[in-house]
Amino acid sequence: QVQVVESGGGLVQPGGSLRLSCSASVNIFSFNAMVWYRQAPGKEREWVATIDNSGITYTADSVKGRFTVSRDNAKNTVYLQMNSLKPEDTAVYYCNTPQAMGRGYWGQGTQVTVSS
Repeated sequence: QVQVVESGGGLVQPGGSLRLSCSASVNIFSFNAMVWYRQAPGKEREWVATIDNSGITYTADSVKGRFTVSRDNAKNTVYLQMNSLKPEDTAVYYCNTPQAMGRGYWGQGTQVTVSS
């Protein structure tokens, strides 16, 4: 059962920024953590960032220093702020929970295209 919905993707030029949103249908503290993954054409889905229930964040080396994950508990929403975007960041971005991932559930994602 999908419990999160991604939004905020779009077309952006290299060096630009986007903020993705991940809205949960239940309180985000129902989960151990919220995670961001992405999948580029022809490539497997890769982990991008995590925020746990203590607010501790982790980011993949490929996006470290450029992407920031945060949350708004009142809105049951997690964000991925993406700065200094590169063409190689082009992908469908997904948010998820460890629990849903374990069951093989993924949402529709949101497309991010970085192109001149």
